[in-house]
Order: sequence, then structure tokens, then C-alpha cells
Amino acid sequence: MPDGPLRIPGFRLLVAGQLASMLGDCCYAVALPWLVLGGRGGTALLGTVLACYGVARAATIPLGGVLADRWGGRRIMLGADVVRAAAVAALAAASAAGAPGALALVLPALLLGVGSGLFLPASYTLLPALLPAGQLGRGNALSTMANQLGGVLGPSFGGLLVALWGSTPALLVDAGSFALSAAVLVGLRPGRTAERTEGAAPGGEGSGFAEVLRRGRLLHVVMVVALVCNLAFNGTMEVALPDWAHRDLGPADYGALLTVLGIGSLAGSAIAARARPARQPARLFAALAAVMGLGLAGVPYAGGVVGAGACIAVYSVASGWQNIVAVTMLQTWTPARLLGRVMSMVMLAVTGSFPVSVALAGLAVHRLGPAPFFPAAGTVIALTVALALAQPAFRRHRHGEVFGAGSERAGARGTA
Repeated sequence: MPDGPLRIPGFRLLVAGQLASMLGDCCYAVALPWLVLGGRGGTALLGTVLACYGVARAATIPLGGVLADRWGGRRIMLGADVVRAAAVAALAAASAAGAPGALALVLPALLLGVGSGLFLPASYTLLPALLPAGQLGRGNALSTMANQLGGVLGPSFGGLLVALWGSTPALLVDAGSFALSAAVLVGLRPGRTAERTEGAAPGGEGSGFAEVLRRGRLLHVVMVVALVCNLAFNGTMEVALPDWAHRDLGPADYGALLTVLGIGSLAGSAIAARARPARQPARLFAALAAVMGLGLAGVPYAGGVVGAGACIAVYSVASGWQNIVAVTMLQTWTPARLLGRVMSMVMLAVTGSFPVSVALAGLAVHRLGPAPFFPAAGTVIALTVALALAQPAFRRHRHGEVFGAGSERAGARGTA
């Protein structure tokens, strides 16, 4: 019999659905560029399609949090999966009929972005309904590992499908994965917590959310950390790393570094799955940030692809572990009826920083070259979390403390 969260049938179903969905997403990630670039479109059209997806996702994340709190995360996730399955199936049909035009590419991208924006915050409300608080950290880690495993295996599977039979079968696999995820959600029977919150009347919840936004010092700190650290990370990985690899390495080495990044994140989640919940999670969070900063800073100075891979491995293991610590800390701190909206704010800080980060990185790397960007980004990450640790509400937070139980106000009144 599986141990811990895997003893719960609903959790096992959820993880299996997530793995299938991620494998499908990776098939889409390979099929879409080949479909666009192999038809009448070019890089401009591909960029437009991806931008439509990104804007739609960012715009609907706050709405996803509100709907998840009002009607329950499982229902919103189910609706989002149904919409995304239909959108990708329509794109597959257009692909089978010939090279699709701009409208046939943009409309599914918009629907996929809306579905993703609704799904993301809702997904963070489901695990606390399935698992007891003591198993939440391991559950988050195992759930993240399923997604990361799909991210490691999926691109090769999708590339093989596209190479052998073209984009249409890969798109059909993605549509099928969304349908499978929806079927899992239909069969899922959340515990009493979810039954009590799903469909509950929303009266009075707006003032509660306003109070969390106004007085939730822990949330303020985590949102600032998420925003600043993702500003540093996204530009480094999306602009500085490929530019450095293009100058000093080669495409195969670059692909190997990305593989190390994915495997390291998976390993970090595995460590989090085996570790006990930290009594003072903020201190563990800060220690991992220091390791992340050191690993990132050394990438271009560690002696070629092997040294760079070692630095990226150090960074990604610490980052994978740290993500689980942060998510679990917020899930246990946030009142259940407000969890969707609170997580949507954090997700907005994470995803909304992407376009700004890559634009700024493009300018900085063009002027200074890629190598200095790595220690600068590593320093920003480490210093940001060090400053966060100076905040009593963050530093003194204990595992299991909930907003409104007195700990937040007591921490705010205490001395540093």
C-alpha cells in the first residue's frame, strides 16, 4: 500500500490526471511551432499566437481565483479542461484540413490561455480539500513531481509524434489529455473540507479577502519575493542562458542544460516530498534562496557545459524544494474560503513578471553580454529573500499558523 498522500485514492487519481495533462501540453508545445512555421506563417505569427495565450492567461488568473472560491476549485478545473480539450481538438481539425490561417491559430490560443488562467489558481485549492494539513507538503511535492516528470518526458514524446506523423496527431494527444484530466475530475470525490466549501454562499467573503490583502503581511512579502525573483529568473533562463550557450557552447549543450534544469527541479520536489514540514518555513526558504543565488551566479564561470550543468543542478534542486515550501506555507496560512483568490494574486505576480523580465534582459544582455547577468540575477534573488527575512511576519511564521488566528498581528507587533 502506498504511503502518505498516495494512500488517498482521490490524490492518486489527481496526480495521474496531472501527469497525462502535462504530457499532452508538451506535445502541443512541439506541435504548435512546427504547424505555424511549416505553413503560411512565420516567426511573427508564432509570436502573436504565443502572446495571445500569455495575455489571456494573465488576464483571467484573478477571475479563476474568484470563481474557485465561489463555486469550488474542482468545478472550475473541470470546466477549464473541457474548454481546452475542445480548443485543441478544433486546432487539430484545422491542421488536418491543411495549413490553418491566423484566425484558426489565434482563437484556440486565446481559449487555451483563458482555460489555463482559470485552472491555475483553482488547482491550488484542491489539495487542501483532499489531504490533511500534515500531508499537504508531501502532497504538493508529489503533485509537482508529476508535472515535472511530464515536462521531462513530454518534449521527446511530442517531438517523435511530430517527426513521424506531423502536428495533427500530437494535437489530438493533447486534446485527449485534457479530456482524460476532466474525466478524473468528474470521478474525484473531495473530502469534507471541499464539500463544505464548494458552492458555499459567498456572503461576507469579499470583506475577508480585502482584510487579507490589507493586513496579510506574509502574503505581501511572498508576492514581492515572487515578483522580484521571477523578474531575475525569467530573463536569465529565457535570454541570457541561450545567448551565452549560442556564443560559447552549441545547441546540443544548450538542450542538455535545459534537461538538467528539469531533472534538478524534479529532484528538489522529491526531497521536499520526503522532508518533514519545516517548523519555521521562512528560514528554510531563505537558506534555499542563498543556494539558488550561488548556483545561478556561477553558470558562465564554472568551466564549460559540465560546470554550468553542475551550477544549474544546484540552482534547480534548491528552487524545486523552495517552491514546495512557499506553496505549502500559503495554503496552510490562508483561510480555505479565500485560497483561490490568494493564490491567484501570487500566480499573477509570477506570470505577470515574464514579459517585463525578458524585455529588460534583452536590453541588458545586448549592452553588457550574457555572463554578467548571471551573478547579477543570483545576487538579486539572494538579497530579496534576505530582506524578506527581516520582516517579522515572514521570519516568525510557524507551520500551521492561519491568518486571523492572532499570529499575524502578534508578529507585526514584535521586535525584529
